Amino acid sequence: MVITCGSCQRRNRVPASKLTHTVRCGACQAPLTPIRTPLAVDPASFDEIVASASVPILVDFWAEWCGPCRRAAPEVARTADTMAGRALVLKVDTEAHPTLAQRFRVSGIPNFVVIKDGRTVFQQAGLVESAQMVRWLEQA
Repeated sequence: MVITCGSCQRRNRVPASKLTHTVRCGACQAPLTPIRTPLAVDPASFDEIVASASVPILVDFWAEWCGPCRRAAPEVARTADTMAGRALVLKVDTEAHPTLAQRFRVSGIPNFVVIKDGRTVFQQAGLVESAQMVRWLEQA
């Protein structure tokens, strides 16, 4: 994964397996992790993260044109911040990456999937508040 440093804006390559550990920017040494915001992923980075994650993952399947998805975005961001270091939050644009949506049989968006140890442990479509997402991740 490539993560941009919030302090110096330098791009840093971070192995997916280190996303929940403390990793510092190669240029300015500012902390890059734990990840406090949702990560937009493509199929390759999705597979890499799921294969190496030691924490639960919340996946938000969404699309730009979807009004409920836009309303869910702040709740998803709040969940990523609340669960930083204890879970990862990924965003999959279903228009850009329909194969991932098909893999999880997503028929309505927003659609939320919780993955633990590479397995789907929960899936739900529709608007959900951050507190509910946090409960899903804590129970995974």
